[in-house]
Amino acid sequence: MRALEFHSSCLDKSSRLYYQPMQQVDSYCLPQFQSLDHQRCYNGSSQGTHLVQNSLEWYCTLESSSASGSYTIYNSPSTLRFSPSGSPMSQQESQSYPSETHHSPDNAYGSPRSGSCITDDVNEFRHKLRELENVMLGPDSDIIDSIESTLQDGSNNTSSGIDGWRQIMDTISRGDLKQVLVACAKVLSEDDHLTAQWLMGELRQMVSVSGEPIQRLGAYMLEGLVARQASSGSSIYKALRCKEPESAELLSYMHILYEVCPYLKFGYMSANGAIAEAMKDEDRVHIIDFQIAQGSQWVTLIQAFAARPGGPPHIRITGIDDSTSAYARGGGLGIVGKRLSKLAELFKVPFEFHAATMTGCEVQPQNLGVRAGEALAVNFAFMLHHMPDESVTTENHRDRLLRLFKGLSPKVVTLVEQESNTNTAAFFPRFLETLDYYTAMFESIDVTLPREHKERINVEQHCLARDVVNIIACEGPERVERHELLGKWKLRFRMAGFTPYPLSTLVNATIKTLLDNYCDKYRLEERDGALYLGWKNRDLVGSCAWK
Repeated sequence: MRALEFHSSCLDKSSRLYYQPMQQVDSYCLPQFQSLDHQRCYNGSSQGTHLVQNSLEWYCTLESSSASGSYTIYNSPSTLRFSPSGSPMSQQESQSYPSETHHSPDNAYGSPRSGSCITDDVNEFRHKLRELENVMLGPDSDIIDSIESTLQDGSNNTSSGIDGWRQIMDTISRGDLKQVLVACAKVLSEDDHLTAQWLMGELRQMVSVSGEPIQRLGAYMLEGLVARQASSGSSIYKALRCKEPESAELLSYMHILYEVCPYLKFGYMSANGAIAEAMKDEDRVHIIDFQIAQGSQWVTLIQAFAARPGGPPHIRITGIDDSTSAYARGGGLGIVGKRLSKLAELFKVPFEFHAATMTGCEVQPQNLGVRAGEALAVNFAFMLHHMPDESVTTENHRDRLLRLFKGLSPKVVTLVEQESNTNTAAFFPRFLETLDYYTAMFESIDVTLPREHKERINVEQHCLARDVVNIIACEGPERVERHELLGKWKLRFRMAGFTPYPLSTLVNATIKTLLDNYCDKYRLEERDGALYLGWKNRDLVGSCAWK
């Protein structure tokens, strides 16, 4: 959940969680991260960045609002004001009217309530659209013609278009942030860039990186929308640079997230339980771990093997991770090997570590050091969704890896993934899915990590935000966050020749005990041989095993 993102585990299962090579950093970084500091975040301020497209300068910022609901309004072409009579105003004119801020339950975000420019008279409506265009783009623009064409909807009937604008204005006046986000994504998916730009201006007054869960998520989703409109999520990132926090600082953010949410612990525990069960009678065990990062997953498994009746097996771990994770570790994979070797020595467990510094797409059988007489376990925890499939490349590394490991006859293969459908979905349904998924994620963080926690903003920005932006703004190979539902993963495993490996009831009981330490809104469910961890009625993480 770089996601938590999860990339793999936020704490340590994905190299992208810690650091991206420059070309990938560019495809994730948000402009306001460049000089963000903790105190400024909580004082309600964040740095904006100028985004330029077709000589039109947009001012993009995530404005952190105070609890009183006051917002800073920038002189931006994408921010539109209406007079009490309903006419669009210039920024200079708007300053003469006091903002009418409402704090009713229907306007929970405290944003100024705009007057409606919608009228039942078609000619007057067109006139007001022309005024709107003049305010935003100048009197010589021809974009109004495209809006009129859209409103006609192919039938010379403007009523449906007027109704749509009326609904949008009503949504804004009610302060319904979620629906304004949806409306903005919808018009952007229809290439209605003028309306999208206007809605982005409204959204900037409604979002806040220090507000309610939906306001915080909305801030990052807005950045994704802006980046997508600016350059379809590609060239805009190439022009950006952001500075990652120091490795120790970034790891502390990951550790906070690991502790306050059970998602990563759930993934580790379910995978380790399946491996321990499959290897209970084996004398020599070889574990291949993709994106091993810090190697934290294996601490509890080594301890469990040490306590096994009859003595521990000989354990060999092959850690696969690309070189970028060295940033978070402060060095290469040798650091992981030394840490785990020291732990194994302490518990008197025979141990070897083999480092394979490469990406998952580069892995070949000769890189894995498979030996005869060893029982093989393969661990895919929060990483397979980064592998491009047939929708991205003819090489289809996602299925290639599954076929490769099936050919090695593993004793068990564990899979832990986010339960989300963003891989091949078109932009708008992908946006809706992301909004629904991360709303649950941000709500769950809000319960266990108080809003006044001084590091919460950094946790969400560095562990979650860039994934959100990548999903929304990027396409093709540049979109690396490509989640699939567990049902689709099951099809892939079966096509590669695997059969399900049932999870033990002991694992289920252990995870249920873990959840007792968290909010009762978390739920654990077993369906069709897989475990699902969710928040309220939304599944967030799925886990299963194969042989």
